[in-house]
Order: sequence, then C-alpha cells, then structure tokens
Amino acid sequence: MIKIAVYGKGGIGKSTTVSNISAALAEKGLKVIQIGCDPKADSTINLRYPKEIPTVLDCIREKNNRVELSDIVTEGYGGVLCVEAGGPTPGQGCAGRGIIAALEKLAQKHAYDIFKPDVVFYDVLGDVVCGGFAMPIRNGYADKVYVITSGENMAIHAAANIAMAVKNFSERNYAELGGFILNRRNVPDEQKKVEELAADFNSEITGSLPHDDLVVQAENLHQTVIQAFPQSAMADEYRKLAREIL
Repeated sequence: MIKIAVYGKGGIGKSTTVSNISAALAEKGLKVIQIGCDPKADSTINLRYPKEIPTVLDCIREKNNRVELSDIVTEGYGGVLCVEAGGPTPGQGCAGRGIIAALEKLAQKHAYDIFKPDVVFYDVLGDVVCGGFAMPIRNGYADKVYVITSGENMAIHAAANIAMAVKNFSERNYAELGGFILNRRNVPDEQKKVEELAADFNSEITGSLPHDDLVVQAENLHQTVIQAFPQSAMADEYRKLAREIL
C-alpha cells in the first residue's frame, strides 16, 4: 500500500488532479481510496456524482461511536472509494479537527485492513500546514507528499511553505517530499519558477499538466477527464502523471 498526501494552495486544481489520478489508477485495476481533507467536502465529487456522501464529522456528530465504514465510505467511478472528512459548523470549532476525526475513525474501523487498497490519497487543503491539516504528514499516515503549484506568485509562496513544513517533519521520520506537480496557468517564466522552487528543496517536478479547457468541460459534467474524455490527450496526461507518482 502506497499512501500519498497531496497539498497545494486553494484553487490550484488539487482535487481535480487527485481525482483524475485516482481514476487513472482505478482504470489500471488498482484499488484506490481518496480521502478529502477539506472542510468543503468536495474532493471526491467528480468521482461519485450524483451520489451524496455524508462527511465523517457529520456521521460522528449524528451517531457518535456507532459509525460504520458503510456510513462514511462511498464507491465512486472505477471503484474508487471516496471519503470526505468534513468540518465544523461554520464559525464553530477548528476545521483541522475534521481531518483528525476522519483519519482516527478510519484507523479505528480498520479501513485499510478491510479494503486493502493499493493506493491511498489524502487531498489536503494546503494554505496552512498546522494542526489537523498537518496530520497526514506528521502522524505517519502518508509516505510521500506531493505539492501542486502553478507559476503564479501566491501558488509558489504556498508551495514553498508546504515544502518547508514537509522537510521539517521528514527530519522526524514522517512523510517525505515526493516532488512538485506543475499545473500550468501559462504565466510568464512558469517552468523556470517551479524548477527553481524544486531545486530549493533538492526535489524535482514530478509531472507537468497543460492548461486544457477539457478539464473545465469535464467538471461541468461532474466527471473526471478520464471518465468524460477517455481518449483525449489530457486524459493521457493524467495517466502519465499517475505512472510517475507510482
């Protein structure tokens, strides 16, 4: 089992990328679990639409210790198992607590032993890397961390902060930095900026995704590119990235 956490600035295309990678791996016959670690609970929507999925935190609030795996794990496209951590009622509590509760509950229910996944993805909001948001890195859940960024300055800044946190945690034998994924926005010097970022952390660009309107078209259908446009060049880009990550 390979456990991978994916971080990146909000709006950088993290959930879209992770969902397409999950779909690409499922297409190859691998068992995949994707765990959305964002209070918005929308990481897996393009894998499971129109199925609704209760968040782990909602189930815990409603059922307390009576939560079962069937309550919080939903099968999506290609057999990808979808989980959403969820978050607190707006204005009440800590958003990171949802991640902690979700990962603890999955461990308590022996999810990995029961489902026997080949790959587990943690899709984590990456503007901050503290509290519950750092749990996939620091508590031994993930083996590798990949950071998604474009060449935009704010995305580069967020990616550098995430990579620094991963570096600090890796010194304690937690997850290590697997590399950077360039999700292009076609800004000036984009390739150079991300290459310099990777070099600063003795890392590399694991994959580079072109800007393609098919991504938006697929999302309008509430599907991954792999599902909506399986024969497209963009679908092949996601398949290539999935191979590189493994």
